[in-house]
Amino acid sequence: MSVHDQAAVAVLSQVALAADGAVLGLALAYIAVRSVIKFKTTSSALNKVKKAPSVSVSDLRSVLSNNSDQEADTTTSGDEKLVIVRGVVETKSVVNGNWKKHNVLVSHESNEKAVILQRTQTCIYNEWRGFFGWTSDFRSLFARHWKEQETSSLRTVPFILVDGGKWPQSDYLIVNLDGSRHPLPLTTVYHNLQPISASPYTFLQAFFGHEYPVGLLDEEKILPVGKEITAVGLVSLKNGTPEVMACNDLPFFLSNMNKAQMVMELDFRTKVLFWSGIVVGSLATGILAYAIVRNWNRLKEWRQRRQIEQQNAAEESNETEADVAAEDEGGDVPEGQLCVICLMRRRRSAFVPCGHLVCCPRCALSVERDLAPKCPVCRQTINGSVRIYES
Repeated sequence: MSVHDQAAVAVLSQVALAADGAVLGLALAYIAVRSVIKFKTTSSALNKVKKAPSVSVSDLRSVLSNNSDQEADTTTSGDEKLVIVRGVVETKSVVNGNWKKHNVLVSHESNEKAVILQRTQTCIYNEWRGFFGWTSDFRSLFARHWKEQETSSLRTVPFILVDGGKWPQSDYLIVNLDGSRHPLPLTTVYHNLQPISASPYTFLQAFFGHEYPVGLLDEEKILPVGKEITAVGLVSLKNGTPEVMACNDLPFFLSNMNKAQMVMELDFRTKVLFWSGIVVGSLATGILAYAIVRNWNRLKEWRQRRQIEQQNAAEESNETEADVAAEDEGGDVPEGQLCVICLMRRRRSAFVPCGHLVCCPRCALSVERDLAPKCPVCRQTINGSVRIYES
């Protein structure tokens, strides 16, 4: 770790431990709350997946027509039902009798037929800091790349799920991807890393510590025809044909896993989120409690010190007034010994560090209480005053 990285980490640690760890406690509390929210969402999804029926494509119509067999949690408004269906991917043109070429996608690298084709190009940057790269050190603690360095294109054609090994396909399920942001079970068919030749501009970027491209990663992923996948979503009849859409409350839509594997995955996530919420929440509670107690004790100590200082100041003020009253009873004061501020009392207080004896105790005390106390003669900043007694 470089010197600048160590300095940045030290600053972040000081901020996290500020106010006796209150900042760190609040950050952990935020993480705990997020864990609890995710736990509730994942637990709800787990219950829905457990209660959803797992059927084949040929059994969908009987499930949709039998409303009494469905739980209240697995139904939505209208005729939509949460169902888990396992089937084989086929293009919709198979059942429509349309074998036109544009209804199926072909991989540019493997020549495989597919219904989804995703092409991704990722620019890889070097992390060398350079001679003037201290700005990149601090930025790397938050985000390595502020700009998106990845370009992706996604092409799809209408496709369906059918029962494998049955022909002709009389029963099928239309897959509707509209509004779905769930990950897709794609297969990587092409993966190539190409180096990028350096240029004079690249040398300047490296010299001043900026990131510069060194390689271009090209990937192609497809959802091939004939692949067996699982669709978990809301199924309804559209013009007499079953159609499945994504459910936003679930983390899955199209997946390689079956129902048992999905339940195991969600059950594991639920346990991790539950225990992480308890552990992080306990740490946050302990740290915040410690910070509150420590800061409350400091507040009480500060209030006590302030009361003592006010009492001492009041006693000094009373003593000063008594001395001034005694001096006033002593008779007239020569003009050369009068205070330069009030011009009424004798000069008795000398300022430190300049040493000018020009004020009476009462006026010297008022000068000391200013926000920026200065000597009224030389205008030098003073630290206090000293009472001068005549023998």
